[in-house]
Amino acid sequence: MVSWAMLSHSVRNRYIRLLLQPSKAFPCGSLSHQPHAFFSTHIMGDKPILVRDFIHSALYDPRHGYFSQRAGAVGVLDSSIKFNHLKGRKAYMKHLDDIYKKSDIAWFTPVELFKPWYAHGIAEAIMRTANLSFPLKIYEIGGGSGTCAKGILDYIKLNAPERVYNSMTYTSVEISPSLATKQQETVGQVNSHLSRFRVECRDAADCSGWGEVEQNPCWVIMLEVLDNLPHDLVYAENKVSPWMEVWVQKQHHNSMEPKLSELYKPLHDPLIKRCLEIVNLDKEQTTSPAGRFWSKVFPRPQRCWLPTGCLLLEVLHGALPKMSLVVSDFSYLPDVKIPGDRAPLVSTKKDGTSLDYDNYLEAKGDADIFFPTDFWLLERMDHFCSGWLKSEKEKSSKQGKKRRTITLDTSSFMEEFGLPSKTRTKDGYNPLLDDFKNTKFYLSVPTHNTR
Repeated sequence: MVSWAMLSHSVRNRYIRLLLQPSKAFPCGSLSHQPHAFFSTHIMGDKPILVRDFIHSALYDPRHGYFSQRAGAVGVLDSSIKFNHLKGRKAYMKHLDDIYKKSDIAWFTPVELFKPWYAHGIAEAIMRTANLSFPLKIYEIGGGSGTCAKGILDYIKLNAPERVYNSMTYTSVEISPSLATKQQETVGQVNSHLSRFRVECRDAADCSGWGEVEQNPCWVIMLEVLDNLPHDLVYAENKVSPWMEVWVQKQHHNSMEPKLSELYKPLHDPLIKRCLEIVNLDKEQTTSPAGRFWSKVFPRPQRCWLPTGCLLLEVLHGALPKMSLVVSDFSYLPDVKIPGDRAPLVSTKKDGTSLDYDNYLEAKGDADIFFPTDFWLLERMDHFCSGWLKSEKEKSSKQGKKRRTITLDTSSFMEEFGLPSKTRTKDGYNPLLDDFKNTKFYLSVPTHNTR
């Protein structure tokens, strides 16, 4: 990892955000220019809401959401970094600091920082495994500034058979109108790409937007998308108590600003129930007599964050049953203060200094909320949403898996599919391989059992 002792405080702060801040898909609609976020309970009404709805409002509410106020924050480098010209880590960090000072951008995504090589690695992975007897179809969800799309189209044009490039299509599903426009501009730098590329400004989780089922093979790319999808929270008083849904409610006090608090209800929400079924959390609760006794004597509350937003995969499998999937995201986040398994990092900036909250309820439009991706759970959800692992009761030993999957560290993925020499400095330091230890790639392709 980075040797923090050699870096200035400002560089450390920017680099931490670079490693931890994912690319975002901003919602339609924007907030009029206001100097401060709403540090209040404006993001929810008087009725209790599920935690996932609170998080969605805190991030994406058109008037008060975090990203609605920061819709111009996606950084774009004027040109690629010439890593081979830099002496080593110290020179790279100084170069990175200079870029931030000139651009006044809080962070750059990996695909932007390492362009075009990051996208080229993804393109090579696709080319090695794609069934080229069909026209190549690629969908990207949350494509940011379009850097990944352009890099992949460039690579295929230069390295694939001419017929592959001539017959391919690349569709970006983007929820933000401003980013959709930016993607069109970025890809349009190469005129021939425009006839193969289009942007659909819509929510990928809305199944109605996908139209008729695509029966031919295709690829879906999601880079740093899962970490900002809505999550739910479940709570149990101890290891033998049943799980309960967590809701967020306003508490009114005389002549005081309403405060937010948690409300616990019996399990009822179907998405939460399905997530619990996939994780098998209900079976992890202690059932032995001794376990029940000690859990009551020494009760220890249990809290678990559930990626209910990842059930987006059900929509994708329904619309694109023969899709192959490339996902890149953060496998862990350091210094998380929020309690619970798979808890998020809730972070804001005040007076130029990063501040991490220890309570997600404090994020009321002024803070980012992003989650680590549990890649073991992602694989289970992928199998579940493909129709193979619907439940333990339904699973048959004679039923074959519908997906072949593998999870790789970013360094392993890039060493296999990319060109690591292009992101290496003169002394051998390679920021793509050496610094991004908390990121992974997940690859999932259909098997012959797909119907």
